Amino acid sequence: MDPHKRSVTIEVMDAEETVLDGGRFGTDEAGFTAMTDYVSRFPDRVWAIEGCNGIGRHVAVRLLALGEEVVDVPPKLSARARVFSTGQGRKTDATDAHSVALVGTRMSGLRPVVADEELEVLRVLVDRRGWLGEEHTRKVAQLHHLLLELIPGGAKKDLSAAQAKAVLAKVRPRDAAGKARRRVAAELIADLERIYQRKKAADKELAELIRATGSTLLDLNGIGPTGAARLLVDVGDITRFPTRGHFASWNGTAPIDASSGDHVRHRLSRKGNRQINR
Repeated sequence: MDPHKRSVTIEVMDAEETVLDGGRFGTDEAGFTAMTDYVSRFPDRVWAIEGCNGIGRHVAVRLLALGEEVVDVPPKLSARARVFSTGQGRKTDATDAHSVALVGTRMSGLRPVVADEELEVLRVLVDRRGWLGEEHTRKVAQLHHLLLELIPGGAKKDLSAAQAKAVLAKVRPRDAAGKARRRVAAELIADLERIYQRKKAADKELAELIRATGSTLLDLNGIGPTGAARLLVDVGDITRFPTRGHFASWNGTAPIDASSGDHVRHRLSRKGNRQINR
């Protein structure tokens, strides 16, 4: 399946890589029902869906609820299969579905998508915590822009809402533009205070949920509630990695062998799950 928000394109392929059928369906209730009815004549089936941690997740979850077996096809793998199978990188929904089917048929060890309610709750909350962090960064940048015009040299880089409020209290502009800047800056500071309270509450909730799973990630130095939750959500079932080396390769911490002849050397990997690597 090549998934999108409003539609999906599927291709049915057997174990010998023979294309049996295919089609395009909407993701609304009628389209989803039509798709499941359409594939019902292939009872022994596994769904290979591109990007189950991204755009493909909304369809994968609905299929799991019906008891279907689903595996996740990383976009990089399907992109490589598309180039090898077509000889060029041009994209259509049909060629994307074909490349996903090829990966699903040829590759072993693709991550099975599982319906774990505990992890789903963590996923929703850690995503929300990430959005709060991004919103905080944007608000601080906007506040710095205004303070630079209100105060010569601006304010210090690492600025909390309380510090910004103290700085702004000393500013008394006399012109209309300056007064407008000060008013908007005060509104941004109020927004930052609310975001801080939400972040604090989100961290507390995440920490409680992580401890409820029995995980000891929070005992590790440098890992907070957000990092621990992201690790649990993205890794999923750790047993899908046969060895610690496979896990290190997946998260980009395993060095890459770049030896040539008698010259043995390794270099830093820039691949793997970059969010987990960070």
